[in-house]
Amino acid sequence: MPYAPHRFIAVALPLALALLLALASSPALAQYKWKDNRGQIHVSDQPPPRDIPDKDVLQRPTPRRQSANEAPGQASAAASAPAARLTMMPSDRNDPELEERRSRAEAELKAQAKADEARAAEIRADNCRRARQHLATLSAGTRLVRTNEKGERMVIDDQLRASEMAQARGVMASDCR
Repeated sequence: MPYAPHRFIAVALPLALALLLALASSPALAQYKWKDNRGQIHVSDQPPPRDIPDKDVLQRPTPRRQSANEAPGQASAAASAPAARLTMMPSDRNDPELEERRSRAEAELKAQAKADEARAAEIRADNCRRARQHLATLSAGTRLVRTNEKGERMVIDDQLRASEMAQARGVMASDCR
């Protein structure tokens, strides 16, 4: 029987393509495996129903970690939430580098909160100082003049003086502690 290369190609090519497709396809990234109340095992990329107890969940997907070449903005929404950032998975408790980064992030958050609080205290102190100064000026009893939006000089009357003194006292009550 003579050699027929076209027959070999006709048989080998589909087999090679099938093998290549089988190797190229990857399993789903997130796989859940659980046993229902009848004992039947289910595998899915969706989490099991809420009525399945934790003891019957046989496998959960491992949390996805951000790769080095992935941009920080491409992280999943759960990974970017503050609560999700600071929670530790049982498999992460042995990772000293991860714990160090987590503690560093917590320290940065505390430092930022402390700096914000100091900035707010500084603003309150400045407001308090200005309100006291304004109240002293208004209480002096001297005639005060302002310029209005048209550029005209306007004498502050007793009614306007009383309302501004009340405003200054309100600012002092809230900011002078």
